[in-house]
Amino acid sequence: MMKIVQMTEKQLNIEALRKAGEILQRGGLVAFPTETVYGLGGNALDPEASKKIYAAKGRPSDNPLIVHIAKIEDLLAIVSEIPEKAERLKKAYWPGPLTMIFHKSDKVPYETTGGLDSVAVRFPSNRIAKALIQQAGGYLAAPSANISGRPSPTLAVHVQEDLGDRIDMIIDGGQVDIGLESTIVDFTEDSPIVLRPGYLDRSMLEQVLGEVRIDHAILSADSRVRSKAPGMRYKHYAPQADLVVVKGLEKDIPGKIRELVHEKIDAGYKTGIICTSETKGEYPEGIICSIGCRADEESIARHLYEVLRKFDNDGVEYIYSESFYTPRIGEAIMNRLLKAAGHEIIEI
Repeated sequence: MMKIVQMTEKQLNIEALRKAGEILQRGGLVAFPTETVYGLGGNALDPEASKKIYAAKGRPSDNPLIVHIAKIEDLLAIVSEIPEKAERLKKAYWPGPLTMIFHKSDKVPYETTGGLDSVAVRFPSNRIAKALIQQAGGYLAAPSANISGRPSPTLAVHVQEDLGDRIDMIIDGGQVDIGLESTIVDFTEDSPIVLRPGYLDRSMLEQVLGEVRIDHAILSADSRVRSKAPGMRYKHYAPQADLVVVKGLEKDIPGKIRELVHEKIDAGYKTGIICTSETKGEYPEGIICSIGCRADEESIARHLYEVLRKFDNDGVEYIYSESFYTPRIGEAIMNRLLKAAGHEIIEI
């Protein structure tokens, strides 16, 4: 039977963490909070544990897993080299919401890397995550703790809804801080390339690295453009409803959404709207969810997946969303939202 334990970063439950570490060292699976989303942890150096992660999530086995560490020196054992620019980036942003891809050492099994000769590595800043990784032996493979393709979990209850008794334990650390997966930078090519946008935006990376390239698959609607990044190769973040994103001038979007929602409601469909606190009052009908405040773009990121899951629980059949091209992390927010919508966009 799956067990749920609660703790906070300020008050760690050391005994529960010790038991969770024992589960992981025996090849079991434990879900835990990070600063980005909840992760599904298994021993990254155990091929069978990685297979269990893929099975629990229903995740294709060629989709690499991210290896999480809790001590900077542990990186040396799992990569064959650390480029000079990667050294600069880890000094600037580790621990934190950053994943870097390196050429792997023989210590990391191909079952963890999706058959690739590279390994994605992250050093989370969340104290619960770091303590668990150390209890487990130092290396946890941990994709998001959800059924593959579903919105990522930002609360422990989301993990329970998706994975239930497929795993051994959930550590409930409350709502995560950021709500979007880590930024991924690939260092296996001649120059760094961003494979997934996140809380660390391009300008923050360029302050450390100089010019960086962006993977064309990040915002591509072309299914033939295949991203190298873990967690980005297949349909992701999708609610059960048909989601459409409306793009255009901010002042024009609510009117278009009102028109679309009215048509669906007249046709008998349960219809939802994703908006912000600034525009919530502009929608007279439909199931309305304010995702946050445009003046606080981090609130939009933090609540995106939670809102998508709420619509699932409400049995909504169609969702129309405003677009959120906010100043700093808008690229990351829109990357996730457009993937959740299968790039279904209405331009006005």
